[in-house]
Amino acid sequence: MTCYAYVRVSSQLQNEANQHFEIEQFAQKNNLKIDRWVEETISSGKNLEKRKFNSLLKQLCKDDILITTELSRIGRKSFEIMGILYECLNKGCEVWTIKEKYKLGNDLNSQILAFAFSISASIEKELISARTRETLARLKNSGIKLGRPAGSKNKNLKLSGKETEIEKLLSQKMTKTEIAKKYGVSRVSLHYFIKKYMFQV
Repeated sequence: MTCYAYVRVSSQLQNEANQHFEIEQFAQKNNLKIDRWVEETISSGKNLEKRKFNSLLKQLCKDDILITTELSRIGRKSFEIMGILYECLNKGCEVWTIKEKYKLGNDLNSQILAFAFSISASIEKELISARTRETLARLKNSGIKLGRPAGSKNKNLKLSGKETEIEKLLSQKMTKTEIAKKYGVSRVSLHYFIKKYMFQV
């Protein structure tokens, strides 16, 4: 059994000492020895893959204990926290938080909580997805065009409005390479612009 302590602050201006003190006092009170401290300065809003906590999560094994001051240290969004707790409980390790006074482990109540966490996380993801679909539908019904404006991906802004000038230069036998250089675009962009927005060449 390994006892891990996780400490996280959002910026260099915040002090890790308070979390250290709380965890040390808690461990002493519960006759626990902290085997490894994992500390990082990063926002909980950052992708889990970019955090040290992700590596810690992968190392946790059956009967290990993870201690942190509060659930917000391990994540910001509730469905992310629930997913993390569910993974820990599935591995058979325990998660102890000081402020919420959680001691989640292998007992029946914890397993019920793990199931509730997984269901809640799934429901919250669905609700977010549903709200997004409803918002997009409402915007579409109100006449707002979604996505990229038509032709914006391909129509080069440097060439837009220069159709007459380009046609004149072509009639003067100027090459496409020379015209493209004149307007600061690639020959391919010029060719596509002429073909798409002027006339077939």
